[in-house]
Amino acid sequence: MKQPAYDPGLTQKFAGPLRRIINEDGTFNVHRSGTTLHDYHPYLQLINMSWLGFLGTIFLGFVVINTMFAVVYFLLPAGQMQGADAPSSLHRFLNDYFFSSHTLTTVGYGNIVPRGTAANAIASFEALLGVLGFAVATGLLFGRVSRPSARIGFSPNILMTPYQDGSSLQFRVVNRRTNSIVELQAQLLLMVVNTENGEPRRSYELLRLERDRVLFLPLTWTLVHPIDEQSPLRGKSAEDLAGLQAELLILLKGHDDTFNQTVFARRSYRHDEIVWGASFSPAFYVDQDGELVLELRKVGEYTV
Repeated sequence: MKQPAYDPGLTQKFAGPLRRIINEDGTFNVHRSGTTLHDYHPYLQLINMSWLGFLGTIFLGFVVINTMFAVVYFLLPAGQMQGADAPSSLHRFLNDYFFSSHTLTTVGYGNIVPRGTAANAIASFEALLGVLGFAVATGLLFGRVSRPSARIGFSPNILMTPYQDGSSLQFRVVNRRTNSIVELQAQLLLMVVNTENGEPRRSYELLRLERDRVLFLPLTWTLVHPIDEQSPLRGKSAEDLAGLQAELLILLKGHDDTFNQTVFARRSYRHDEIVWGASFSPAFYVDQDGELVLELRKVGEYTV
């Protein structure tokens, strides 16, 4: 009975050479087209963007909103904004802008006071908008700082190294942050491109790891796939893997003890990132006081 084809969700259809499936930062090499406005979610955009982009967006929104209200205040009839008069239109507009920022943030210094129904109505609406807007901004800020995110470091290369009586495929991971990750699990997947009925198709196969889980990750963890009789890599050379466009996909899952949530990390290695006949160098040592010292910069170091 033929075994069903295994697809982790990355499709078996193959239309042409692909740079890689998973990028080095763990994101999938997928670019979307045909996205509509209904598919856009501002919360996801603001949560996932960089800190510089997030703070810049908040600042730009603050400036734009105050500018819009300043224009409205500037266009009000004379006498509606007591204390906003100035020798020039530019200075008056700046007075209206700073009044808007005081109202939006509910600071209210009192140097400019709205007079009349129109000015008070606009100022009241802006104050309400400020309260709601800053509540949303605070929620976004909390969501960003409280979101668990794994900072798992991977060795830049995966090694084909001598192991016991044969050889093995090895890569190394480390927790680059000081938080505690427990019950870490790993899966290693081999993706190759085969030709079936004259058409190229991707196929996937889970590779057995000598140890696919650890309870703690205070140091480095070297994951080992033995090249034995059951390994699909047995007898394969660098040229064979290049011809198959081989890519090794890794998924790590663990429990972040600091945030009390599950975290994930992804990485892939292409066939040209395999170093043959190399072994990892030690990345930690015991100092003279009997303390273990982890050297993060040496996580990917190896000797040939």
